[in-house]
Amino acid sequence: RLGDMIGRKYTFLVTILIMGVSTFIVGILPTYASIGVAAPVILICLRLLQGLALGGEYGGAATYVAEHAPHGKRGAYTAWIQTTATLGLFLSLMVILGTRTITGEAAFADWGWRVPFIVSIVLLGVSVYIRLSMNESPAFQKMKAEGKTSKAPLSESFGQWKNLKIVILALVGLTAGQAVVWYSGQFYALFFLTQSLKVDGATANLFVAASLIIGTPFFIIFGSLSDKVGRKPIIMLGCLLAVLTYFPVFEALTKAANPDLHAAQQKSKVVVQADPAECSFQFNPTGTVKFTSSCDIAKQKLAANSVSYSNEATPGKSAVIKVGDNAINVVPTADEINAAKEAAAAKLEELKAASPVDEAAVKAAEERV
Repeated sequence: RLGDMIGRKYTFLVTILIMGVSTFIVGILPTYASIGVAAPVILICLRLLQGLALGGEYGGAATYVAEHAPHGKRGAYTAWIQTTATLGLFLSLMVILGTRTITGEAAFADWGWRVPFIVSIVLLGVSVYIRLSMNESPAFQKMKAEGKTSKAPLSESFGQWKNLKIVILALVGLTAGQAVVWYSGQFYALFFLTQSLKVDGATANLFVAASLIIGTPFFIIFGSLSDKVGRKPIIMLGCLLAVLTYFPVFEALTKAANPDLHAAQQKSKVVVQADPAECSFQFNPTGTVKFTSSCDIAKQKLAANSVSYSNEATPGKSAVIKVGDNAINVVPTADEINAAKEAAAAKLEELKAASPVDEAAVKAAEERV
């Protein structure tokens, strides 16, 4: 919106300042112990600002480069934008790895993680200097000279059906599929290695960094190819390759990084037997959602440990996890609860008989049992 109203150059300045200042403040943000709940609230706000700035950066960069590209070279020129995101992630992984190595894991967890955020202020200064030296897009200059700049780009894009239809087609038909491919390969792979397969952070970072270096040149290759064969075939080919390869690739990662887990999954299939009415849509990207039904608890635990499973409907029954021929109750049965209570009560009586204890403490323990 700003790019259509005030120009690409000045929009770039606004977005990089929002991104740079927000990132720097994250590095100097006081801890929860210092300012209480204000710390996570401020952090969330800063992350939202970073996301807003990133959207402006990427969209603005694509527009700016495309408007400067000569005829027949738009795909090749704009492909370089993709490389900056990948190489930026690569450099960030290298900075994190270097900081971890220099400070040590304990110090990094305590204060070392702040260093990359604070040092980023230097990059902000360089970026602002470069953008002040840039020329405005020739296409925008022409629009401005002819008085054709948009006064209300949002309402024109979303308030008119002929334009809204194009936006919906672009979002659903083009961007959605590419977003799944992009984030699965660029970001989820690292999460999968460290959180699900329990690969140590240094090894996982090096592995992903090497993958980024190998993959980066292909942005230029396929971007240039799109100038010759069209954008649609390249997009469809990329999505098709992802559909055909992602499951085998992640299975291969499991086999290589955690062979015991892979072997166990091949030997004993895991099935979640549960009432479909108890099963909700599992979406917990931040790890903060607390699931309460037996079905959701079972699936959450299996997913957190990278265990593949199938589903089997058992209406009216509490969830059970079957591993081969063995069944595990997710929620303790009434008999199991009573047995645990009886064991606890017997242990309490044994302790009381063995030595005199404070009566108040005994009464409190009995109430808990």
